[in-house]
Amino acid sequence: MTLADSGPRSMAPAPARGRPRSEAVEIAIVEGVMKLLEDGVPLAELSIERIARTAGVGKATIYRRWNGKEELFVDVMRAAEPPDPELPGTSMREDLVVLLESLRQRGLMNRSSAILHNVYAQMKSSPRIWDAYHANVVNPRRELGREVLRRGQRNGELRADVDIELANDMFTGPMLLRAILRPDAELPEGLAEQVVDTVLAGLGPVTAPEPEPEPEPER
Repeated sequence: MTLADSGPRSMAPAPARGRPRSEAVEIAIVEGVMKLLEDGVPLAELSIERIARTAGVGKATIYRRWNGKEELFVDVMRAAEPPDPELPGTSMREDLVVLLESLRQRGLMNRSSAILHNVYAQMKSSPRIWDAYHANVVNPRRELGREVLRRGQRNGELRADVDIELANDMFTGPMLLRAILRPDAELPEGLAEQVVDTVLAGLGPVTAPEPEPEPEPER
């Protein structure tokens, strides 16, 4: 997979002053990292010098675009993953389904891609890279989910007393459990809708029962 295939990145490194950015150069650098990973080079052995040599650029070219390996690896993971979805914005339920479907697709890709599975495992043993990935990729995705739920509360689609942070975990938790902790579990089509509707059944606004009709007075 190439950087161009993944669509626009949601958080690209800032360009250097006075020097135009070259998308082709950035693609070459990111794909250079991907090639090294595909060749089995561990993350710990991926130096900027080695990446520059593989991509056919100078080290200064990389440092003009990324502050270090952590930032670069975050963009490499963005390029390897499906792009973040655009939310329809029609209702809280529809937005939640789109978010969870994106998680399902990432789970399927992680299972089918040996390189992604390998890199995720290695990232967990590199605290700086793992922290950078969470700060720049995972946390913004979680905030997007929280904002969908806040909007649902404002629109009356979600009870006002529901804890947003807890609710966000309740929606994403089942999908993450199947995608990451239970690699043998199925990720069938329609799972996103099933999870969202099941959770909403307990978190949606309570409908007051219709009053019983008054008995007719005795004559």
